Amino acid sequence: MKLTLRKSRERGHADHGWLNSFHTFSFADYHDPRHMGFRSLRVINEDWIAPGKGFGTHPHRDMEIFTVMVEGTLEHKDSLGNGRQIAPGQIQVMCAGTGVTHSEFNPSQTEPCHLLQIWIHPERRGLTPSYTEWRPDPAKADAEKTLIISRDGREGSATMHQDADVWRLRMLAGESVTHEITAGRGAWLQIIEGTLDVNGTGIGAGDALCTEDAGTLVITPRAGKTDALLFDLA
Repeated sequence: MKLTLRKSRERGHADHGWLNSFHTFSFADYHDPRHMGFRSLRVINEDWIAPGKGFGTHPHRDMEIFTVMVEGTLEHKDSLGNGRQIAPGQIQVMCAGTGVTHSEFNPSQTEPCHLLQIWIHPERRGLTPSYTEWRPDPAKADAEKTLIISRDGREGSATMHQDADVWRLRMLAGESVTHEITAGRGAWLQIIEGTLDVNGTGIGAGDALCTEDAGTLVITPRAGKTDALLFDLA
């Protein structure tokens, strides 16, 4: 199985003062034709938003957008009438469809917030916009591998309009998970925290790896606490 690395230090970077952002794929002023996305996965931005700051109201369309909270709190408002605050461990999922506007703001006056915002191309254009949130099942809070988003909503996951499964991996040293990639699909693994060994390849926070080969990924923490997202994409 061939694994391709995307090192954290090679990502695009923008520091706006109020926003410190790292771009896994081409985004805004960062353009690299070698990194325009992976299958239906288009954007992975890792953002740190300063206290009391945020993104003003802006539009989206024809994209599945979800936000994974790592630290702090994010306040979301949109043209669908939703107004929410999401905390670490929670996921917000928005289908932009025919068009939606929203804002995202750090309501804390003292603490920054840390999040990943991810865009995935939908299976078709012109969908009806929608918004939902996902929270972990308390009974599975210590699970090493949790399905958080899928096309069919199985295992209590949120849904998106694309043949894509998104797993949250949260492990400690001594634990391990496997993931089977079937023929015709691809996998992208994005590390949020910690260091992992994947089929003998070591990767750390901010790093990613991908493969389009069928086979088994064996994912093991090298030390301490780890947090990662695994995308299984048609």
